[in-house]
Amino acid sequence: TRYSSEPDNTAKAAKAKGSHLRVHFKNTREAASAIRHMHLRRAVRFLKNVIAKKEIVPFTRFRGDVGRKAQCKQWKVCQGRWPKKISRVPVATTKERRE
Repeated sequence: TRYSSEPDNTAKAAKAKGSHLRVHFKNTREAASAIRHMHLRRAVRFLKNVIAKKEIVPFTRFRGDVGRKAQCKQWKVCQGRWPKKISRVPVATTKERRE
């Protein structure tokens, strides 16, 4: 698989790819942009909190018909959701990679 850029320190970086996943593209894009540049443990904890509705995924680009939520204030946006299906996929992937 070809990536647009290579990480500076490959020992501390992780790459993952999913194909034919039964998830929405727009939710995937917003969740991926939220966990970008997070450490692995923080990203897994964030996604588990999204499933439990303790933290929210901010919607910055595809936000038509997305409701306004108070939890979005920490991201300095006003719209967000808790996409459960896409939150479960990276948690399962990282669990496989750690083992």
